[in-house]
Amino acid sequence: MKKLIFSLTALFLAACSVRPDSYFVSDGFIQGTTYHIIYKYKTSLSRQINKQLHRFDTSLSAYMAESTISRVNNNQITETDDTLFLNCVRRAFQISELTGGAMDITVSPIVNAWGFGFGNKERVSQQLIDSLKQFCGYQKIRIDGNRIIKSDPRIQLNANCLAQGQSVDFIAEMFERMGINDYMVEIGGEVRAKGINAKGKTWRIGVDKPIDDTTATLNREFQEIVALENKSLSTSGNYHKFFIENGVKYSHTISPFTGYPVQSNLLSASIAGPDCITTDALATACMVLGTERAAQMCDTLPGIDYYFIYSDSTGEFKTVISKGFEAMILK
Repeated sequence: MKKLIFSLTALFLAACSVRPDSYFVSDGFIQGTTYHIIYKYKTSLSRQINKQLHRFDTSLSAYMAESTISRVNNNQITETDDTLFLNCVRRAFQISELTGGAMDITVSPIVNAWGFGFGNKERVSQQLIDSLKQFCGYQKIRIDGNRIIKSDPRIQLNANCLAQGQSVDFIAEMFERMGINDYMVEIGGEVRAKGINAKGKTWRIGVDKPIDDTTATLNREFQEIVALENKSLSTSGNYHKFFIENGVKYSHTISPFTGYPVQSNLLSASIAGPDCITTDALATACMVLGTERAAQMCDTLPGIDYYFIYSDSTGEFKTVISKGFEAMILK
């Protein structure tokens, strides 16, 4: 009997020592931007999250000299077992095909020339753009197994148009492996959410109003609030990253077709879908395509919904919204 009582007491004490899951917040600065991550777990994972995000940087940050992408750009390596890099480039090529080249990670030399990449801004002319375009085009580079094959060694990659989305997926997938079912991962405005928040509700995410503001978050206003349930959400726009020269506004979205910053009445494109690498890349492509062509493309893609904000001839904000996205908006 004493042995039974002892065993029951031990089981009771062991059960009491199991810490119930709580919501934790991890935030900081990475990839030249901020991150804000909330998750339900038995302990804080801030150290593991930070470690994984820095690992991601060593793969795809063009600002790190020893990252895989920098070493590929500088022709220091032609083969790698870095699966983060290889998966990113393969997915980029798939989305380039899907969008007819509207999203193209080989446009890096032109992005740098405009001062939006990892190089210094140059004095841009049509002659310069023409000279750089010969080194751009996703068809000019391919992956064969672990080998990176360039048609010209001067070809360079810039994964900014989908890498942040991929890093969101990277952390979300770590949570999934750990059995975490309630989380929200946001890195640089790219978001993926699953389950419920600490209030027991579906995660609420704001869609920014497209107000010109290079300080990004200081003067933030929301156009809509959406319920994000087991989805990713990415927004691309011309209202945070831009410069004005001789009275002309130049946005950070560079058209792979012209080599110039996109000039369009489409102010922002928000894309919802199953994974963040896809929504991130498609949001960029939509800004290049413009409102009508972007809507036509998205309507052909299963699981993809959109919310476009554009300005009409009088300068007023107008929207084009898919039915699926409209159902996400909180009234």
